[in-house]
Amino acid sequence: MYLSDLEGHSPWMYDAQPQLREHVYARSERAFAAGDAARDAIKDRAALEARQKRVREQFIASLGGLPAMDTPLNAQVVGEERGDGFRVQKIIFQSRPKTYVTAVLYLPDGLTAPRGAVQFLCGHAREAKHWPQYQLVCHCLVKAGLIVLAQDPIGQGERIGYREKGLESESTVEWGCVEHDYAGAQCLPLGDGIARYFLHDSMRGIDYLRSRPEVDPERIGVTGNSGGGTQTSMMMLADPRIAAAAPGTFIMNRRTYMHSGGAQDAEQIWPGFSANGFDHEDILLTMAPKPVRVLAVTYDFFPIEGTRETVGRCRRLWDMLGKPANLDLVEDQNVHNYTPKLAQASAAFFSRHLLGREVTVDPAAITPFPPERLWCTPTGHVRDRFPDARSVADENRDRLAQLAQARKQSGSRKAAVEWLRGRVMRERTPCELNPRLYGEMQHEELVATGALWWSQVKLLNHGLLFRHHRFAGTSLPITIAVWRDGTRSLQAHGDWLHATCASGRAVLVLNTSGVGPLSAPNSSDPFGKLHKLCTDLHFLDDDLALMRAYDTLRAVELAHQWPGVDAADLRIYAHGREGVYGRLAAVLDPRIRSCEVVDGMASFADWVGARHYDSRHIYDIVVRELLKYADLPELEAATARAGG
Repeated sequence: MYLSDLEGHSPWMYDAQPQLREHVYARSERAFAAGDAARDAIKDRAALEARQKRVREQFIASLGGLPAMDTPLNAQVVGEERGDGFRVQKIIFQSRPKTYVTAVLYLPDGLTAPRGAVQFLCGHAREAKHWPQYQLVCHCLVKAGLIVLAQDPIGQGERIGYREKGLESESTVEWGCVEHDYAGAQCLPLGDGIARYFLHDSMRGIDYLRSRPEVDPERIGVTGNSGGGTQTSMMMLADPRIAAAAPGTFIMNRRTYMHSGGAQDAEQIWPGFSANGFDHEDILLTMAPKPVRVLAVTYDFFPIEGTRETVGRCRRLWDMLGKPANLDLVEDQNVHNYTPKLAQASAAFFSRHLLGREVTVDPAAITPFPPERLWCTPTGHVRDRFPDARSVADENRDRLAQLAQARKQSGSRKAAVEWLRGRVMRERTPCELNPRLYGEMQHEELVATGALWWSQVKLLNHGLLFRHHRFAGTSLPITIAVWRDGTRSLQAHGDWLHATCASGRAVLVLNTSGVGPLSAPNSSDPFGKLHKLCTDLHFLDDDLALMRAYDTLRAVELAHQWPGVDAADLRIYAHGREGVYGRLAAVLDPRIRSCEVVDGMASFADWVGARHYDSRHIYDIVVRELLKYADLPELEAATARAGG
């Protein structure tokens, strides 16, 4: 038998591939049920207001809080275009120092007094504010008599964050979802979410609108679809200044979307949101009894049944507060986009609630501007116009330095180890290992024995134990090998495996949850099944890396039960970034004599501080909030488990 044959080996006793998904889904369902029960218990205004306050505070805290709101906007009007019955000013303001937000302000003709305005937040279109579909929505709103501010989000429009001077390509990291995930993953070990910057930019956009003499600051609404629906939802959750909202093609519920199997963009992942008992109903109820019109399409990948259920369950709250007409749902029989029908419905909604009049706009009569006419910069790129422009990567480096200084001052590495222990052990369901050892498979001078065991209730782990044939019948010290793809990647480690076994050690090649034969199809895709489960765990205030560190600790327990193994001399071999599971386990378990690290990450700080890095499968190794307490080398030094 060859190592390539062993790489294809799968245990036959259990169908273990779905178990990680079923584990995450079962935990999620319990959280959803608890949230439903808590919302059902709201019977009066006082209870509703208490939940609104709790949701707002915990949501903002889960993102790492918000940057300062009092820095100067330094807004500039850099150009103007004339439209049919309106004009468009091109605006650049700074949401944070040297963070340049490009936007356009639609002003209807004939303004004589302050009036209602709408902030338009863009979804995942490369052109963002100047995309013709989004222009159509803005034209509908301004033709209804509303002032409209449309602004580019991070990584789109004129705000491509990884455009590098002197390079021919537009960007070193693809715009939109890829950029969001790229920078967003680096936010997580800092205890932040990239949503904090999306939300902050949107809130500063409201600051800008409120600074304009044409705008009534008490009559400002917000709308957007898809990623713009996400940003609209975050504003509904976090900014009480919003007077009315029309979130588009996003509102659903976590249960229906989880079972649809789709991934979400980094700013849509709100750590602990499900664990706290929150769902999309809470997005709506934070606005009650203010006017909310949910916009949806029936053919969406965001499940329409979830949208209907969420709106339906929330209606009683508006009824309870005597404002039943202030919550409604408008659907279009269409695919995922801000359709002309929804644009018309949005204009009617905001004109009614912000202008006090009924207006019907015909989207068919609208002709958008050529996109480049709405650029705020000469080339359509902020980083060309402002060489000092800051990105989320710069924010992360600043936060990294702040946390390093705070750790240096606190100096409590022991407390950091205990924090890690609490995170690794929390929400686990311990059980008997009940190992199933089976077979003896010969590869040249090596003999491999397979095993399955329970890491948690209904969650199996697997591994192959190798030993050299000349040590048959001898009790051998053991090395647990932790690397990417486990037993699916034996050939790449063949030389080390042979040498280690020849030296007189047994080697357990470990398959933690979702690894090797325990992995589901499509798990290796960048936005595939495993990525989705990682983000589902974030909603539960958990990380796959923490779960796999727990799995490694359980493998240590297994080694103490394995016949013919001397677990008194137990070591970890941690290869590559995925070796971090073994390194974390070595920090926590003194029975691990040493941890050899080969080609592993030097530190989380090095990764978080890097402008460019290998982003493949990065969510597999994320440990959120770690850098608030200690970096990996600090943890290893605190327990004398420094890697070699």
